[in-house]
Amino acid sequence: MNGVTETAAPHNPSSDQLADDPNFDPNAAVEFDCPRCGHTVAEAFYGPCTRCRRELRARMAGEQREIEVAGYEPKMNVVPNQIATKE
Repeated sequence: MNGVTETAAPHNPSSDQLADDPNFDPNAAVEFDCPRCGHTVAEAFYGPCTRCRRELRARMAGEQREIEVAGYEPKMNVVPNQIATKE
């Protein structure tokens, strides 16, 4: 042919097949590179590693405080006419 070797695509089981598998554990740790620091970690979900999450919480967390909201005053969309205000 044209010198190109075709290889079969890797088999990726569907979610139905995984749900039917008695050994399937959705919370099992998966090994991946942390998108933030680049270290190889084993976590249950993809995202920043435990160390990065801890660092982000410490850096981004703020103090809780009470915010006072001004009282509600309805907006006057219609200007009263002279007949309505006549006594």
